[in-house]
Amino acid sequence: MQGGTVTDAEEIVRMALSQKAFFGKKGGITFSGGEPTLQAKELIPLFKRLKAEGIHICLDSNGSVWNQDVEELLQLTDLVLLDIKQFNSQRHQELTKHSNSQTIKTAAWLEEHNKPFWLRYVLVPGYSDFEEDIMMLGEQLTNYKMIQRIEILPYHTLGVHKYEIMGQEYQLKNIKENTPEQIEKAAGLFKRFFNCVYIN
Repeated sequence: MQGGTVTDAEEIVRMALSQKAFFGKKGGITFSGGEPTLQAKELIPLFKRLKAEGIHICLDSNGSVWNQDVEELLQLTDLVLLDIKQFNSQRHQELTKHSNSQTIKTAAWLEEHNKPFWLRYVLVPGYSDFEEDIMMLGEQLTNYKMIQRIEILPYHTLGVHKYEIMGQEYQLKNIKENTPEQIEKAAGLFKRFFNCVYIN
């Protein structure tokens, strides 16, 4: 989609090729959303065309969708930005109303299949900033060789208006943004296990 209209796959390839000179050694195309893996079947032919042209493909996903098409899509992807909102399964359920089990399995699949990924952790005060949960994440994933970067994403309220427009209740409306101390504490915990921690 571009500007609310459907864009043909070949048009996307054409636009990518026209910008390829500006990508540099690490540039390419990032697919985000929403959740792009919901359209995995439709994206596979486009990813194949981009790969054929030598264009680096990055996929921003929460890793919660899994089927044969998603697996094929990930095999064609060069880098995954994997969003983890909470590592503790019970608290993840409370925060998102969904299980995080498939997200953890997706991280394991990426590791097993030598697919580089960035782990992006959303830091929500009172929901995902518990020391024991971050420690549990670190202990389980510290030996993953495919994690290139840990990104801490501090909580913000920039998306509240989207819920208002859709007439939906924003569940975290009373949550305040992280203090600098909370962010630094979380970063310190992650740094016990990873040497590639960044605050976004």
